[in-house]
Amino acid sequence: MCIRDSTIPGMDPITLMTCAVLLAVDGDTVKCDGQNLRPMGDGAPFVSGFDAPEIGRFADCPEEHRLGVRAFARMSELLQLPGLVVEESREIDRFGRPLVVLRLPDGRTLGSILIAEGLAVEWTPDYRASWCGWSAR
Repeated sequence: MCIRDSTIPGMDPITLMTCAVLLAVDGDTVKCDGQNLRPMGDGAPFVSGFDAPEIGRFADCPEEHRLGVRAFARMSELLQLPGLVVEESREIDRFGRPLVVLRLPDGRTLGSILIAEGLAVEWTPDYRASWCGWSAR
C-alpha cells in the first residue's frame, strides 16, 4: 500500500492510497493489500457514513445474510470500476480499520451508490443495525 498526498484544483489537499489489490470483505469493509479499511461514503469520520448488512456468522438472521451477500457482490463490482480512488482520512475506527472514502471520477462515493440502490443505509453515531425484517428496495 502506498500513501501519497494530492492536491486537486478547487479542493482541499487529500491523501490517496494506492492498492495493488483492492477487494471487498463485505458490503462496508474492503481490503487494500491485506489491510482492512472502512469506507465512509459521503460521511465524515465519527459523524456519518454508511452501514451494510453482515454476512455469514456475523448476520443476525438469514435475511440479513442474504442482503449482505447482495451488498458484498455490488461492492465487489464497484471496486472494479476504472478511476476509483481511495482517499485516506487519517482516522481509525474502533476495530483498528483506517477510515477511507472510495470515490469514482464523477465524484460519487461507493457508499452513496449502495445507499441509493437500497443495499446500505446511512450511519450516524446513534444508529443501531436492524436488518432482520427489512428488505432492500
